[in-house]
Amino acid sequence: MLSYDNSMPVKGQDAAPPGASNRASSSAAAAVAGRAPKHHHIWLVTGPAGCGKTTVAEYLAGALDVPYIEGDSFHTEANVEKMRSGVPLTDADRWDWLTALRDESMRRLNLGSEGVVVTCSALKRKYRDVIRVAAYYDRDILVHFIFLSASPEVLLERVSQRKGHYMGANMVKSQFDILEPPARDERDVFSIDVSRSIDDVKRDALATASDIMQADL
Repeated sequence: MLSYDNSMPVKGQDAAPPGASNRASSSAAAAVAGRAPKHHHIWLVTGPAGCGKTTVAEYLAGALDVPYIEGDSFHTEANVEKMRSGVPLTDADRWDWLTALRDESMRRLNLGSEGVVVTCSALKRKYRDVIRVAAYYDRDILVHFIFLSASPEVLLERVSQRKGHYMGANMVKSQFDILEPPARDERDVFSIDVSRSIDDVKRDALATASDIMQADL
């Protein structure tokens, strides 16, 4: 079982034991459909362009039966145009976006959801800290980050295969230029290697969430 007393766990290349995926799904369902957790949970699926945030987040939200918030949809048109043109966003460009994601997450929780899953690149520690403020506003909230990690080469290949997305391959380098990988003292962050199959990544993400949800019952 995962614990905040542990250093940031990293999901590696080891194969899952037989039935691990089914147990994770059952665990998540029990956490949501059974006794209510002691806290409300915000799950941030994070990482650079091409890491699979949307795919993993949609799967996780469905498995946990909680609302899903697509972070890209909260960018201003000015931000989208900058990224479409290959211009990296500045810190100033991101503050209102991060605040909007935090506020929307809290709004969903206030409507009665036990949790919410959000996609957000959260490339710098101070960006992650903006979301962490939610727990200071409401002590019933726990914030968790699932950091999807891979080499620039892997992500560049994936982004180059996208069709019709404003985040072009030229943005991968700019994101890695400012990326601050989670530090060991960021105990609310769990890293998953996404150079493997998407099914492996989904399984690990759900197992991480399920362990924490079960511990909170």
